[in-house]
Amino acid sequence: MTIRVIGAGIGRTGTKSLKLALEQLGFDKCYHMEEIAKNPAHAPLWIDAAEGKKVDWDVLFDGYQAAVDLPPYAFYVELMAHYPEAKVILTTRDSEDWYGSASQTIFRLPPAAIMPLVRMAAVFSPRLHGLTMMERVARRVGVEYFFGNNLSREHAINIFNQHNATVQATVPRERLLLYDIKQGWEPLCTFLCVPVPEAAFPHKNTREDFVSRRL
Repeated sequence: MTIRVIGAGIGRTGTKSLKLALEQLGFDKCYHMEEIAKNPAHAPLWIDAAEGKKVDWDVLFDGYQAAVDLPPYAFYVELMAHYPEAKVILTTRDSEDWYGSASQTIFRLPPAAIMPLVRMAAVFSPRLHGLTMMERVARRVGVEYFFGNNLSREHAINIFNQHNATVQATVPRERLLLYDIKQGWEPLCTFLCVPVPEAAFPHKNTREDFVSRRL
């Protein structure tokens, strides 16, 4: 089994819906940030990647056919090179709408004062220094590595726009789908050369859903 689809879209652009849609289309399983909660031993591997260390992607993605959301989107270039046959999907959204959602959900991590970041080499506890493994990876890879430890509106939106532009300039056109999940099944299925399901498209993980899980 190998990765056949890479999601390059930043979180809060419909990445959870895309995960569920891909699995429904047969690209099962699809890696998403939530997989770290199920596989805490993955956390230090993602931190290694953020630190520029070599990662065995085949070991990390053993049993998966697709990868979306954070952390995969931060390493789409490396994943494209390692999986040259994989197609790339860039989920998009209006940048202002995206920041409004991100600032109320994925950017609301516990304060950095809870750190410092220490190596997670020996004990893979579900919670370490007050943070879950998922939260630690989100902070180290997302906040520090990807957003440069600056989640201000102007900076975050600039990074968001730059990332989307870079993906479109980097990925060969035949490998890339620029996709708004509001478009539903048709463009996704056409791009992946699979039949359109009869079931409704899985629109999941709204802002309200995310906040309610954190309460």
